[in-house]
Amino acid sequence: MEANKIVEKFEGKTILITGATGFLAKILVEKILRVQPNIKTLFLLIRSPNVGSAEQRLRQEIVDTELFRVLRDKLGENITSFLSSKIIPISGDVSKEKFGIGDAELIDKMYGEIDFIINSAATTRFDERYDDAMDINAYGAMHILNFAKKCTKLKLILHVSTAYVGETRSGVILEKPLEMGETMEGSKISYLDLEAEKKLLLETKTRLHSQNIPKHDFISALRALGIQRAILHGWPNTYAFTKAMG
Repeated sequence: MEANKIVEKFEGKTILITGATGFLAKILVEKILRVQPNIKTLFLLIRSPNVGSAEQRLRQEIVDTELFRVLRDKLGENITSFLSSKIIPISGDVSKEKFGIGDAELIDKMYGEIDFIINSAATTRFDERYDDAMDINAYGAMHILNFAKKCTKLKLILHVSTAYVGETRSGVILEKPLEMGETMEGSKISYLDLEAEKKLLLETKTRLHSQNIPKHDFISALRALGIQRAILHGWPNTYAFTKAMG
């Protein structure tokens, strides 16, 4: 599809973007606002404890950055009112059902208005602690899907993943979706069982808590577990492994 046709599709539409303060998402936010000012609403999901904190992160990490200089120069003193009319920052977390949003009125508004969902939320640390990586990269994708099923006007979900889910192969690799339970070549486990991984993780955390070890050692153990499970299934690190699950 030509770029101008994509721009046209966004006119008058409402988009939910998760991971809004991330590298890719903030570029997307700026581009949409610059080339399609007639967008209706951008719901930006920002990981934060409350709405005030989400608004602060929106200013500090997105709109007040050098990335928005062109838009600021173009709109001048109207930039603040323009952004306020287009952007709704949402305090939420993809690791939770309904993103942990407790405002029923806001949830209903989102269900009834969202046309497109762009899921860019992820933890990209290669050796992230296994529980955090599972919650965000794997179960976060499931929570996005569950939320999307209730959006009555939804036309498209765009899920941002990574080429690293294709493990360590080189050369030209055909793009094909992973099947549920599929592992990579060279894996020591023939089937990826998400429920088994979830159970193992819970048991490990329970055991570590019972040992009353320092917080640093607790986190290190969960990072080591993530790498261990990734390699067993044929992926090189926790990031690629959990993104493949999602």
